[in-house]
Amino acid sequence: MKLKLVFTSILSMVFLLFGCSDNNDTANGGTGTLSIQLTDAPFLYDMVAEANVTIFKIDARYKGAVETDSVSADGNSFITLSEEEVPINLLELTNGITENLVNLEVPAGTYDLVRVYVKGVNAILNDGTVYDLNVPSGEQTGIKVFIQPGLVVQGGLSSDLLLDFDVSKSFVAKGGRNNLSGFNFKPVIKASNLATAGTLKGLVTTTEDNISVGLEGAQVSVIVADTINTTTFSDIDGRFVIMGLQEGSYDLLVALEGYTSERKEGIAIVASNNTTQDVVLSLEE
Repeated sequence: MKLKLVFTSILSMVFLLFGCSDNNDTANGGTGTLSIQLTDAPFLYDMVAEANVTIFKIDARYKGAVETDSVSADGNSFITLSEEEVPINLLELTNGITENLVNLEVPAGTYDLVRVYVKGVNAILNDGTVYDLNVPSGEQTGIKVFIQPGLVVQGGLSSDLLLDFDVSKSFVAKGGRNNLSGFNFKPVIKASNLATAGTLKGLVTTTEDNISVGLEGAQVSVIVADTINTTTFSDIDGRFVIMGLQEGSYDLLVALEGYTSERKEGIAIVASNNTTQDVVLSLEE
């Protein structure tokens, strides 16, 4: 699931880019705008109808001197971005669907950490069974999401920060698929600067009677250095969208039960652009 945070400045300033900086970029003064979206890596348990969280606060660490209500141990300040309660079913945020969480004017400078505070976490099965999950620290201290390299806010521009909430890693089943007794909540969220990241999208199909037919439920895995970076599943029409991929070269592995897996290598992802890669699967013989 993907949450989108947007920093906006009083002087029409916004996050321009993710960049390493030892100094606070305050030459332009004023504030910038941060936009934050949320999305998720796909949830693997097809018997689950909803994976719910309520986000009730978001703040960000500002690496510099500014008047705030919260100061970290290293002297940096935390700026509150939102204190609105936002209930979200993470399973609704897949294949490019995001939830806007923040669009706020903030001081120009560098931000290197976002804290997401959550409560009301539960999983609801298709048969209506509800499992309430304990929140280990997200309600008290927030889920810490590091921004690496730090995000620099400069004047006169805008930028989006994408938070990818990996549901399949965050909702850990107890007992397994055949003996499910609940879930443990171990939140995993990663941050991507949409100004320096790209999007991969495509269509998974097969050929039936010389007609191209979209395949639903194909597992689409993005691989870098032989390690899975993220995964999604094709929708009812066979389409998939994966956001927040850093610029570079990736492999794509597509698999669906009953079909021969297909791997595409060397797919180039370009910052702030869409890359399209369609895949055709063949029935296993």
